[in-house]
Amino acid sequence: MNQNTIISKKLDRNILSALMITISFFTLFSCDSFVDIEEPNSQLTTDAVFESKATATAAMTDIYAQMRDNGIITGKLAGISNLMGNYTDELVAYENGAYSSEPFYNNSVLPSNALILSQWNASYNQIYAANAVLGGLDNSTVLTAGDKNQLKGEALFVRVLNHFYLVNLFGSVPYVTSTDYKVNSTITRIPISEVYSKIIEDLLTSVDLLSQDYVTSERVRPNKSTAQALLARVYLYTQQWDKASNMASAVLNNQSLYVWENDLDAVFLKESTATIWQLSPDYNGKNTHEGAAFIFPSAAPSLVALSNTLLESFAANDLRKSHWIKAVTDGTDIWYHSYKYKEDSDTGSSVEYSIVFRTAEQYLIRAEARAHQGNLIGAKEDLNKIRNTAGLPNSDAVTADQIIDAVIQERRFELFTEYGHRFFDLKRTGKLDSALNYKTGWNSTDSLWPLPQSELLTNPFLTPQNPGY
Repeated sequence: MNQNTIISKKLDRNILSALMITISFFTLFSCDSFVDIEEPNSQLTTDAVFESKATATAAMTDIYAQMRDNGIITGKLAGISNLMGNYTDELVAYENGAYSSEPFYNNSVLPSNALILSQWNASYNQIYAANAVLGGLDNSTVLTAGDKNQLKGEALFVRVLNHFYLVNLFGSVPYVTSTDYKVNSTITRIPISEVYSKIIEDLLTSVDLLSQDYVTSERVRPNKSTAQALLARVYLYTQQWDKASNMASAVLNNQSLYVWENDLDAVFLKESTATIWQLSPDYNGKNTHEGAAFIFPSAAPSLVALSNTLLESFAANDLRKSHWIKAVTDGTDIWYHSYKYKEDSDTGSSVEYSIVFRTAEQYLIRAEARAHQGNLIGAKEDLNKIRNTAGLPNSDAVTADQIIDAVIQERRFELFTEYGHRFFDLKRTGKLDSALNYKTGWNSTDSLWPLPQSELLTNPFLTPQNPGY
């Protein structure tokens, strides 16, 4: 039973009425573009939402539902797990059309692309909703300090997560912290370094506010370790090696919550003790969007399949190849699909949730950061933990550079089809062109997506367009 069901069963009629106001608030006042919203004529709606813990919580969990179903981290084909898999060398698109994976696979994305616009708008909608929660919490005189801190920490985390992906996909972007349309109507893009500074500032506050314990047993609402896990990634991306290592350790040392999972078939189950944060389905019995998007039961695939480039890069004895990848044949040809999530339909009782953060990434973050710091023994210990679980021997890397290269390679095998890690790793290590220049239509400027053309026309403060478009 997910958190929304639990909350709903506890609400009386009066709170249910307020819950409907909550949902109406975020439905009516979420924006197509973050510059389009005028303030509502009355503050009654906001006041009603934050009159109780239940409705304030419902406002926050509604944002997680939006993230699950729309925008950058959705497991649907419109999310970056699929789009960036096609954009790099993980996936092959078999669908076609402007609103499909095809332009991403062919590196023919245009500023008019509907999926680019959808990603942009959904992200800023979720940021707007998080900012609305923060504003409502500041104005509430009913909620306890503890409840306010938890919800503020969650809202800041959501704001950061969306900005993190936006800056890595589009480069310099606006960092939006207000719901005031007058402020947002003239907001401008800021340099990448400034975006990261704001990300770190917000995350540090989130870490301080969030409880170490999960609010629910299913790890579907972020805790302190979730914010620390994202902060470790941010420090890695900004080459702050000591902080990346220390923050990853802060997560991994919490062994009362996080127990390493040696069974590869159990890693993506909803009860996995290696999960840091996951998104629950919208009803009990449903499973993940990822399973529905990637699994195809018969050949040939109609949507997407794993690339031969990825398949051939695995060692023959890598257990991830046999446990997380499945072959489908028509008797003549063979195709492969991601099989991390093994359910693609209703199972009566949900068995898989969409895992956004898990401990394997933290070990790989710490391994890479330790190697950069010269802690080669510690780096190899972390690297080999991942390799040994996959049935592979210890790495034969010796020097710091060799270990770093081995970690990047291991990230490819461990994190494929998970939220664009392959693209971001190639980009941050300066290897995009060398890895992807075999693809038809690949250009160096493809390291950034184009800003949506309609947004540039609506808000001239967003110009200029990214190079190459």
